[in-house]
Amino acid sequence: MLEVLRPVLNSPLTALVMGLAAISGAATAAAATATDEPAVAAVTGRVIVKLRADSVMVREHAMAVGQSAQTVDLLAQRRADAFGSRLGLRLRSGRVLSDRIQVLMSGVLDSAALAARLSALPDVEYAIENRRQRIRALPNDPLFAAGPASGRGPVAGQWYLRTPNATLVSAINAEGAWNLVTPNPALVVAVLDTGVLGNHADLAGRVLAGYDMVSETAEGNDGSARDPDASDPGDWVTSAEDSNPRGAFHDCGVGDSSWHGTMVSGIIGAASNNGIGMAGIASGVRILPVRVLGKCGGFTDDIVAGMYWAAGKAVPGVPNNPNPARVLNLSLGGDGACPKIYRDAVNELTAPPYNAVIVVAAGNSAGLAVGNPANCAGVVAVAGLRHAGSKVGFSDLGPEITVAAPGGNCVNTAPGTPCLYPILASSNTGKKGPVAGGSTWTDSYNISVGTSFSTPIVAGISALMLSARPTLSAAELIDLLKRSARPFPTSGAGTNADGTPVLACRAPDGVTEQSQCYCSTAVCGAGMVDAAAAVQSVIQGVPLSVGAEQLLDYAEQQFSGYFPEHAQTQDAPPFRYRHYPTTGATVGVVISSDSQYVLNGVYVTGGPFGPALTPVGLVGQYITPSAAAQSAGRAP
Repeated sequence: MLEVLRPVLNSPLTALVMGLAAISGAATAAAATATDEPAVAAVTGRVIVKLRADSVMVREHAMAVGQSAQTVDLLAQRRADAFGSRLGLRLRSGRVLSDRIQVLMSGVLDSAALAARLSALPDVEYAIENRRQRIRALPNDPLFAAGPASGRGPVAGQWYLRTPNATLVSAINAEGAWNLVTPNPALVVAVLDTGVLGNHADLAGRVLAGYDMVSETAEGNDGSARDPDASDPGDWVTSAEDSNPRGAFHDCGVGDSSWHGTMVSGIIGAASNNGIGMAGIASGVRILPVRVLGKCGGFTDDIVAGMYWAAGKAVPGVPNNPNPARVLNLSLGGDGACPKIYRDAVNELTAPPYNAVIVVAAGNSAGLAVGNPANCAGVVAVAGLRHAGSKVGFSDLGPEITVAAPGGNCVNTAPGTPCLYPILASSNTGKKGPVAGGSTWTDSYNISVGTSFSTPIVAGISALMLSARPTLSAAELIDLLKRSARPFPTSGAGTNADGTPVLACRAPDGVTEQSQCYCSTAVCGAGMVDAAAAVQSVIQGVPLSVGAEQLLDYAEQQFSGYFPEHAQTQDAPPFRYRHYPTTGATVGVVISSDSQYVLNGVYVTGGPFGPALTPVGLVGQYITPSAAAQSAGRAP
């Protein structure tokens, strides 16, 4: 990037480059402070230092827009000399990021030691290690890239984890998030479901000892009531059970065991880079199985007890949970308004000392109103999207939705044809009880679709966000999750299966089903969830959209020669930008992930900048987000 901008440093564009990009040239060969140390040769320590605003160095070695690169280099080295004199070291200046931020290098101390010594000086606001960042390879799990060798698909593999593009509009860009944060193995995600087969090949060693909260022996299907065994014995229902009007499972529906909890767990935390199966969104976190569903589902009292226990609250008659979870995944629900028992549980568990993030499926009743507990205030309610970004037909919707995530869809519906865009999940080959050694994964013929699988996608993203900043409260996480979501598309979904056009989603009326439709923030949540942008917003400490608005305002205020009028902010994903007809210049900020552009990066083009789209730095390098800017609601 430096070489791209070098030709303009001695031109009238110097002001813009110094102000927006905060770029400096290489250090000059300034006279060194006399010490007993040898001259700096190989660099051992690299530290980014920010001076306090009232530092004498800011006044004595003042940097200003319009200075030449050589002048900036000289001033930076003089500051390095001054620091070196105080510490008894010979220091060399590196890059300058702003008038108060620069890199200092030592050939003697390592980065940690140098940062510690600089941090103790009164002139320093902060000093942090300038660490090397490396490209992270994509996981080698075969199902991540494509379907199994058997040809059972899907050819698209784990499409929903990829960088969004014109085809995979709703993909969440887990790839980008993995470059920003490593899942924290101390973080616990509870899966409140049918139980989990912890010996699955993609889950072995990642599943904690949970608890079976199912009170009724018949529903539990394991010969006992509540007990410490949270494994899944199977939830199959036979034809005889379904048709027996006096039995516990009358009209439950005939079916093989679902292995639902194991599927959900794999989406969240399946082992990554183990050369088999699939990649979990937050591979590395620990899964806490809390069995609350059995044959024909589960009861509210068991589910609420499971929520309390999972988060670390004592439940009478049950041993305390030694591994409280920060994220609770509930891929379950029922009809009706949020009952008070759920409201009380959510209010208590999302507040200190538990600070639990409760992620709940919107429901699959073909576009009717959101059921409970997804409609309870304080939870993260998740709607389902097609790969094209439109609401998938089965997903419910309404104003209670927090965000939307991929829910899987097939596109082609003819009998015997493979589903093109399902959500891959870990499962077992058993039709009734689990088969030993029966680890398998769903595919294009044995498909996984539904808001049950949108939910663990968001639970996994929440785990990545908490890995980046464990002190986030539930409310803070939800706010950042919403603010970092990408806008819903309003076109590009083709037509419905019957050839009719795709319409805008309507508010549910409690009666009329809605198939595929174009989402809005009124009924589908804040937008399409974006893992990389969500994690970046946690690291950055401010939503990307807010930082973008601050940068664009700053550009107009400081560089009116290039950006002479207050232009309207526009969006052309992945950019938020402003164009200035008077000069022909455009300045933009990348607010959603794209493999071509740097997230949070600032780019200029047109007019005095020439036709090329040129990177000039990162917003986070020189914009200090203010509480006032956030409270002003500049972000849509």
